[in-house]
Amino acid sequence: MTLPLPHPVFDAHAAGGGLGDLPDWDLRDLYPAPDAPELTRDMAWLETACADFATRYEGRLASLDAAGLLACVRDYEAIDIIAGRLMSYAGLRYYQNTMDSERAKFMADAQDRVTAYTTPLVFFSLEFNRLDDAHLAGLLAANADLARYRPVFDRMRAMRPHQLSDELERFLHDESVVGASAWNKLFDETMAGLMFSVAGEAEELNLEATLNLLTDTDRTKREAAARALAGVFDRHIKLFARVHNTLAKEKEIHDRWRKMPSPQHGRHLSNHVEPEVVQALRDAVVAAYPKLSHRYYALKAKWLGLERLQVWDRNAPLPIEQPKVIGWDDARKTVSDAYAAFSPRLAELAEPFFTKGWIDAGVKPGKAPGAFAHPTVTTVHPYVMLNYLGKPRDVMTLAHELGHGVHQRLAAAQGELLSSTPLTLAETASVFGEMLTFRKLLDGAKTKAERKTLLAGKVEDMINTVVRQIAFYDFECKLHAARAEGELTPDDINALWMSVQAESLGPAFDFMDGYETFWAYIPHFVHSPFYVYAYAFGDGLVNALYAAYADGLPGFEDKYFDLLSAGGSKHHKELLAPFGLDASDPKFWDKGLSMIAGFIDELEAMED
Repeated sequence: MTLPLPHPVFDAHAAGGGLGDLPDWDLRDLYPAPDAPELTRDMAWLETACADFATRYEGRLASLDAAGLLACVRDYEAIDIIAGRLMSYAGLRYYQNTMDSERAKFMADAQDRVTAYTTPLVFFSLEFNRLDDAHLAGLLAANADLARYRPVFDRMRAMRPHQLSDELERFLHDESVVGASAWNKLFDETMAGLMFSVAGEAEELNLEATLNLLTDTDRTKREAAARALAGVFDRHIKLFARVHNTLAKEKEIHDRWRKMPSPQHGRHLSNHVEPEVVQALRDAVVAAYPKLSHRYYALKAKWLGLERLQVWDRNAPLPIEQPKVIGWDDARKTVSDAYAAFSPRLAELAEPFFTKGWIDAGVKPGKAPGAFAHPTVTTVHPYVMLNYLGKPRDVMTLAHELGHGVHQRLAAAQGELLSSTPLTLAETASVFGEMLTFRKLLDGAKTKAERKTLLAGKVEDMINTVVRQIAFYDFECKLHAARAEGELTPDDINALWMSVQAESLGPAFDFMDGYETFWAYIPHFVHSPFYVYAYAFGDGLVNALYAAYADGLPGFEDKYFDLLSAGGSKHHKELLAPFGLDASDPKFWDKGLSMIAGFIDELEAMED
């Protein structure tokens, strides 16, 4: 099981005191301790179960009847649950303190053992994909319980044109621990260990705290933080370029052997989304840059009293914004109330995260930056990680990650193989949760200044989620295309980064020397190539969904819970049909982008 990625919806949080008691994870629902007998038992069980699975089924899938194939799939699912439980525990402990060598060793050793034990399973998808179409169709028609797994089989069989020989697939499985996985660890540990000397700060700061300063009210502090980031990134730029060169080349080799038509194609297959749908999203967002980011940042320059914006002004608070620190209890109440106003059931599903140790909220030495919700396995429950420091945007991050957690809880009823939601729909509940929270805060705004601050904050978040992530996607497309032609120098990668930044942010910006290295800290490029378009997909989808909700679509609440509960059991076209929406329609994306443009219209009208 891979670890989740920190979500890049916001680039920074802000430090502050008076937060109250911040919750820590209680991982005992996974295992009581690293040396617990339950963990030792499961690791031993996994080794035996994988070997037994291969003995029973390898070379025999074609001869199984429907009941036999169903038993095989359920055996595979049971193995997936134990392997996922083991790696979830190891990974979450590691993310709590990536600088702890014991935790790093524990995760690496667990990954080595789980990879070795599951190698005998490699045959399953390969052999399954060799089943005759008519034969499989007959089995599915004969057994309704087996037919439930059709979406899993469809996703597996989509890889048929791209699978290699059994021997090569086993080699790649074994080799994975010293391939991308090893480079990912190097990146994570390097990032967690970086320290930044920021002018005016008494002590060195880590990455999270330095990024925090980019939202400070004091422009001098914001500039000092940006220059400190640039200086440290530049000193390590050869290492980061090496990581990206190696991972992009490894991907190119794998894609070439698998006959993938493009570097992005594997991501589209895993997301169960058509390339033309993603292209339509990308094209719609890029075409909208002038009416979204370019227009908004021109307004922001005016609000800040500046002729030109610098990169350290991008996430600056507005001059009318009153700095405040929001305590944890208030953040919890804000999000819970917003969820309950939509549906008491939504708030009830979120409640255990606060009361049962399912959230790790505080900023601590060595803790991974960012935020995520990790589903673990369907027999346990999700865990949410935050780096909560009391800014209004941190409250929105809480709403976002709780949305993921609720989605994961609902989808768990589908079972391990069917619960995982493709990335294109995985951001639905999270972005919807943000929207519910934002709308509740907006409805409660008492002054024009408060409403303006809330609207501007939401627009910036949406630009970070849509415009910025599509710019990231374009950067990755350019990076992988360029790497296919040969080794890239740091300057080469810097130039690719600046080409998309200038286009997406627009003419209001000047770019300081050193900003060209800011690609270096984005974890998604390293951990999961082409992941980022899912954020823009989710935002556009939720904007269209919310419009249907606001228009009073009959039965919206039940339809929404049905969508979340489906997990990965249905295609996005089938899930969106009850709402009258179709993501394959190029005009679909204009609906979501129009909502952002509408907020900017309102902000412009406030200038009169």
